[in-house]
Amino acid sequence: MSADLYLRHFALTEPPFAITANPRFFFAGGGRGDVLRALAHALAHEQGVVLVTGEVGTGKSTLCRMLLEAPPPALSLVYLPNPSLDGTELTAALARDLGVADLAPTALEALQRALIERHAQGSRVAVLIDEAQAMSTSALEQVRLLTNLESSASMLLVIALFGQPELLERLHEPALRALRDRISLQLVLPPLAPSDVAAYIQFRLHVAGYRGGQLFEPAAIKRLVRSCGGRSRRLNLLADRALLACFARGGRTVTWRDVGRGEGDLALPAGAFGRNFWRRMFGSRSKRLQEA
Repeated sequence: MSADLYLRHFALTEPPFAITANPRFFFAGGGRGDVLRALAHALAHEQGVVLVTGEVGTGKSTLCRMLLEAPPPALSLVYLPNPSLDGTELTAALARDLGVADLAPTALEALQRALIERHAQGSRVAVLIDEAQAMSTSALEQVRLLTNLESSASMLLVIALFGQPELLERLHEPALRALRDRISLQLVLPPLAPSDVAAYIQFRLHVAGYRGGQLFEPAAIKRLVRSCGGRSRRLNLLADRALLACFARGGRTVTWRDVGRGEGDLALPAGAFGRNFWRRMFGSRSKRLQEA
């Protein structure tokens, strides 16, 4: 709701800092474009398991969405966002997503038949598994077994695991040694560097329709850099709140004080984003804005 309040005020056509993984807002700077290109090439040409790690909120899910929007040629993609599946459920979910209706005699055999058919038609299959650090040991072991599916000439499946750095620790468990040996490429999605933050903000504002001058003062940018820690999700949340604070006081340029008010809002405990927030942000205007 907050972004809807300031769209007209700043001549925006849509919220610039939504935290949903929207491919239109993919920022290719800060090494992200390089990671995406390397990932697309690996899925199209590598075999085994590709590993993509990054801190919370650095954009791993957005990478998945970018690939799903524009997959490499002759590559069928399956996206599994649910890491809570066990090994058997993982195979069955993958088979269903590939359109396999009959899972007899087993889901693994049915999946292999479908993959062989696709391979004969010149199509490769890649699986994107998000939040992989939360997968059970049995599910991760099933990932290794899936890489055993092969034709007479090559593997039938390539799997990309997207996860937080804890995934690297999981893969060093003795029970997952065989899976670790199947990793053909490891990519790291880095946090945004301080020099990338201003470009990131300007890019997203432009996608959202902003055509004015510098909307965030240099001091506001510096405070955002300090507070977000290079995490794009945190940056989006702070920038959204800072725009709201600027709008609340009738301003046209976001200041470091506006960012500070955004920091305070994000520090509120769960459930506190209510009457006290609106009153503190908008004062006497709060009741009218809540009812708008």
